[in-house]
Amino acid sequence: MNVVVTGIGLVSAFGNLAQSWKGLVEMRSGIRFYQPFSCLESKPIGLIEPQPSELLTLTRRVVADVIEDAELELPLFDCGVVLGSSRGNQAQWEKLAAGQGEISNWLNTLPNVAAVTMAQMIGTQGIVLAPMAACATGLWAIARGAELIQSRRCDRVICGAIEAPITPLTLIGFERMGALAKDGCFPFDRDRTGLVLGEGGAVFVLESAEFAKQRNAKIYGRILGFGLTADGYHVSAPEPESRAAIEAVKQCLKRSQLRSQEIDYIHAHGTSTQLNDQNEAHLIQTCFSDSVWVSSTKGATGHTLGGSGALGAAFALMALKEQTVPPNIGLRALEFDLRIARSPQSAKLEKVLCFSFGFGGQNAIVAFDQST
Repeated sequence: MNVVVTGIGLVSAFGNLAQSWKGLVEMRSGIRFYQPFSCLESKPIGLIEPQPSELLTLTRRVVADVIEDAELELPLFDCGVVLGSSRGNQAQWEKLAAGQGEISNWLNTLPNVAAVTMAQMIGTQGIVLAPMAACATGLWAIARGAELIQSRRCDRVICGAIEAPITPLTLIGFERMGALAKDGCFPFDRDRTGLVLGEGGAVFVLESAEFAKQRNAKIYGRILGFGLTADGYHVSAPEPESRAAIEAVKQCLKRSQLRSQEIDYIHAHGTSTQLNDQNEAHLIQTCFSDSVWVSSTKGATGHTLGGSGALGAAFALMALKEQTVPPNIGLRALEFDLRIARSPQSAKLEKVLCFSFGFGGQNAIVAFDQST
C-alpha cells in the first residue's frame, strides 16, 4: 500500500515551513551567539524566540500548522498519532528541581506529554505512540506511522518529532562532552568544531494514497521505505566501520525497491562533529555513487536532536516539491570527496533519502519520491 505525505507542520529557528525553506535557499542561518542563562557563557544557538521555547508551545504550533496545511477538519476520531522527542519535557523537570514551578503539575512533564497533547488537540481515539530514539526519533516516528497505514491499522497518521532542548543541563552536558561548537555549525567542513543546539521539529500527515485521492489532497511525496538498525557499540560514538548504518541503508533500499544509483539527493545528518561527519561521509562514499547530491541543513537551523530527522524529512520533501537541493550552510573548506551543495542547486530530483544517527548507535534512513 502506498503511503503519501499530505501535510507538513514545521518550526525552526527561521519560523514555519515556508520561512525556513526561504531562509535555506537564501543561504541564511538562524543560528546566533546568545545565552539565555546568566550562569553560562554565550554560545551559538538556534533559538526560535529570545527565550527558550516550551515543548508544548511548539507542539501546539506545529499541530495547528499541519492541520491547516493538510486542509483537515477536527475532530479526527480515528487518526493515529506518533509524536516523539528525545528530551521530552526535560526543561520543566529542571525547573522543578531548582524549586521553580508547581510540583502538582508533574504529570505534564512526562515523556509522552507532546503525543498526548496532540491527541487531545485533534480529538483522536486511535493509536497514540511516543517513540524515543535519540536523534533518530523523527525518522523512527515517520517509519512507524507508515507501518500503521501499511498494516491497515490506520488510514491517516500524524507523526514526527518536536524538541525544546535549550536547557542548562543539556548545554552543560554537551559542553562537558566536548561536542558543542564555539564558533558555529559547519557540517562536513575541514575545520568544524562541533554541533550547535537548536529548537524545533516537524510533523506530517500521512495517508494511504487511496484515502488521499478520495479527498483530493495535495501530496508532497510518497514514503517508499525505511531502514532502522543499532550499532550496539557505544553510548555516544558511532561504530567506526559504520556496519549497522550501512545495513540500515541496504534495508531502506531493499524495502523501497531502489538501487543506490537511483538516489538523486541525500539529506545528511551532518552534525558538524568530528566523528559523525567522518563516519557519514564514509557511509555515503561506500554505498552511493559520487554523483548523488548531499547536504545538511543544520548549519542553518542548528541540531534539534530528536526533532532533527523530522526537519530533515520536511526539507527533503520540499526539495522534491521545488526540484531544488538545499545548500549546506556554513561549509567553507570541504574535507570529504562528496558532491556537497554549496548553494541551492536546481536539479531533477525523483528519489531522495533522509539520514539520522543518534546516541546509542541509532541509525534511521527513510526514502521518499514524487507521488505518481
